[in-house]
Amino acid sequence: MKPEFQLAFLNKIQRLFAEGDFTASYKYALLIAIADIAVESGRDDDQPLAIPHRRLGQKFIELYWQQSAPFRDGGVLIQNNGVQAAVISNIAQFRSQTQASMVNAARSAIGFKSLLTKVTRIVVDKPVFHIQNLGGIRDQFLFESGADSITLLPGVAYCLRRFQPLVQQLSRSHWVDHIKRNKQNTALLGQDNDLEAFLFETSRQSLFIVQTGLRKISSKCFYCGSTVNQADVDHFIPHSLYPRDLAHNFVLAHPSCNRSKSDTLAAKAHLHRWLEFVQSNADDLSQIGYDAGIMADERSMDSVARWGYVNAVAGGGQGWVKPNQYEAIDDSYLKAWA
Repeated sequence: MKPEFQLAFLNKIQRLFAEGDFTASYKYALLIAIADIAVESGRDDDQPLAIPHRRLGQKFIELYWQQSAPFRDGGVLIQNNGVQAAVISNIAQFRSQTQASMVNAARSAIGFKSLLTKVTRIVVDKPVFHIQNLGGIRDQFLFESGADSITLLPGVAYCLRRFQPLVQQLSRSHWVDHIKRNKQNTALLGQDNDLEAFLFETSRQSLFIVQTGLRKISSKCFYCGSTVNQADVDHFIPHSLYPRDLAHNFVLAHPSCNRSKSDTLAAKAHLHRWLEFVQSNADDLSQIGYDAGIMADERSMDSVARWGYVNAVAGGGQGWVKPNQYEAIDDSYLKAWA
């Protein structure tokens, strides 16, 4: 993909935030959704990518599920300049009727298909229809709309894969600001600085469930192999690189190993061992995700991991071996998927 196209794409994204009309938080959610799907399902070429409307609806339910619950035992945060955003209202009503606290369990509940249909229609009628309006003029630079899907234009999926962390960061930052600026939320928010964590991060309760489940698979640190007493739940593909929790991305680690690895991709030996770990324990990891209310999608996680290492090869990245030791990430890493 030519550098000129990538720069033009980034300029359009910047204009979208500066000139787009954001009366609700839907457009931020749509950007996050299509960036995630580009990583999970796209390829490193300039080909178009079709995304079914219902897949976007599913993403919206995932993104807004936690946000449809009361904020710190108060009310539900308002995400529209007028009445509550319809996606939030529909999810909150569904949760009340089914008593489903976790989105994974909700999928099998009576009424979920109806909820998905309602949310999908809102997504199509609102952000899909309006997101490409910049400064009052329609600029179709992201996708074309069809009867049942949108199709990312040539080069767009590539750019979303290339700049996914940036798109995520910008979307989340503007999303948080959008909620803070809404005067209807002022009393509820107060001086609270944990809004971003509430909106986007996995709860401590869910992480405890993940840790307990991982201990049943192995009581050893994934990286150094020593028995763990105190343990961290680590994102094998760093959360800073792909800020979406998937159950197959979690491993148990010593706090010291976790802190040392930090936001770095793991070295080749760890990568091979992780691929074997996921394959051998796929069902157990899916069950852990179900219990913790975290998405479990082995295929998507495999695509995310390959995407991360392909980008690292292109960018001359370094892989973490152990504290204070790194190695170059080169083409040989990609043979792990051969």
